[in-house]
Amino acid sequence: MTDFLDALRDLLARLSTGDAEDTYHDDWTRLLHALVGDTQADASTLMVMNQDSLRPVAVLGLPDDVRGRPFRLQEHPRLAAIASHPGICRFPPDSELPDPFDGLIDEDMSQVHDCLGVALRDGDRLIGLLTLDALDVQGLASLDDGELLAAARLLGTCLRVAEQLSTTRQQLSEALEEEQRSVPLQQWHSPVMGRLMNALSLVAPTDMSVLLHGETGVGKEAVARALHVRSQRHRGPLVQVNCAALPEHLIESELFGHRRGAFSGAHAERRGHFAMADGGTLMLDEVGELPLSLQPKLLRVLQEGEIQPLGSERAERIDVRIIAVTNRDLSSEVEAGRFREDLYHRLNAFPLTVPPLRERPEDISLLAGHFLEDNRIRLGIANLRLDADAMAALTAWQWPGNIRELEHTLGRAALRVLGEQGAVSPQMRRQSVLRLSPHHLALPGLPANEIPTCGETPAPPTGAKKATLDDAVALPLREATDDFQRRHIQAHLEAKSGNWAATARGLCIDAGNLHRLARRLGLKD
Repeated sequence: MTDFLDALRDLLARLSTGDAEDTYHDDWTRLLHALVGDTQADASTLMVMNQDSLRPVAVLGLPDDVRGRPFRLQEHPRLAAIASHPGICRFPPDSELPDPFDGLIDEDMSQVHDCLGVALRDGDRLIGLLTLDALDVQGLASLDDGELLAAARLLGTCLRVAEQLSTTRQQLSEALEEEQRSVPLQQWHSPVMGRLMNALSLVAPTDMSVLLHGETGVGKEAVARALHVRSQRHRGPLVQVNCAALPEHLIESELFGHRRGAFSGAHAERRGHFAMADGGTLMLDEVGELPLSLQPKLLRVLQEGEIQPLGSERAERIDVRIIAVTNRDLSSEVEAGRFREDLYHRLNAFPLTVPPLRERPEDISLLAGHFLEDNRIRLGIANLRLDADAMAALTAWQWPGNIRELEHTLGRAALRVLGEQGAVSPQMRRQSVLRLSPHHLALPGLPANEIPTCGETPAPPTGAKKATLDDAVALPLREATDDFQRRHIQAHLEAKSGNWAATARGLCIDAGNLHRLARRLGLKD
């Protein structure tokens, strides 16, 4: 408990100084490890609540992609039961409620056999959950409910204080203010996205025009939505218009509106996109596609803050913040004479560039977790996970189509692995835990023999007894499994000169989970 209190004090100190941005994930993970690291739990999570879904801010013994998954209470009855329980909610081994982490624990694909959780509250308001899972029946029986409940109350207080500290609202919004169906925007590992989020937080509260650059599929629309949500205009409308999809002869009418009879076919008055966005934000997607003939009119609207609908004799005041989005290099377009320089500088008041996915491989696991959860729900299965080699393959790929390509790759892979099951009943599907391997991903240009692996199998230690099939047959299944794991870990440990951290990396297992497993197998005290 002393380590937990120290970790809690350090986290609160960072939050109070507004210094948690770069260490947000590490601090919460350290706090969780201090609380449950010495228990027999094989997996644990600390989640925060957002509307009707939970977002993990720290996980132990689970793949990192779990932090990218939203867990909606209506889809996870076990989490809903914990959320409604006034104390420590323990589940019997034969509970019929599906566990959200079945098949996701690093050690193997086994189902959870011992599970408990506790709701974190601010008064009557649910603000988070703490969950612990063990593969062994009664693995969590020795935990003191009183101590755990007291720690949970401290965690709840920590979340409440963090929420109230004005200097850390941006950090807390990483877990509390994301839209349920949007790609997560804040929980990034990569430095490039950290810098982008810092810049976004600076410009969002202002009325400056923003020019968003980025390749196709990098998530520019999601960044534009984040700019609007974090702006002073968040209660106003966000109107999106794709400039490339507008017929050239109707662009002026679509943007600025028209009066009845303004031109042939104008049988009724029409509000333009600028009028619809009044008091809010107008997102001009693919702004580089606007024809030169219309660009002076757009420039005048931005300069004067007025529009004049076609067929109207009077100008109308509008109050609109512009977010222009493009995958073109507009400065080159200006040099080529295809885009007005004065309009470019007006739109480019604050430029933001969304980096391509190949420059941020550290974020792939979070994005993958988000899309895996989407596909799990869509296909109606218990769980969907990536094996270590599939995760390595995703990280090694260059992603020319960026996030959109990743989303479609995982969607196709999920269908492939489901198809391998053949025709199964809906009930069997709901109980299935499916694992994606590299061949399900079918990434082009990455032959099977070039797919990176998580670790290499070491040569057996000199003089070690080689396990035989006859040895295994003589043992019960659990003892045979333990014997194999003991030998395998020992071989890796000797190959790594006794370095437990390197051994965990070679075995593709969480270090804390490896230490707990090693203690259970008698490999360490």
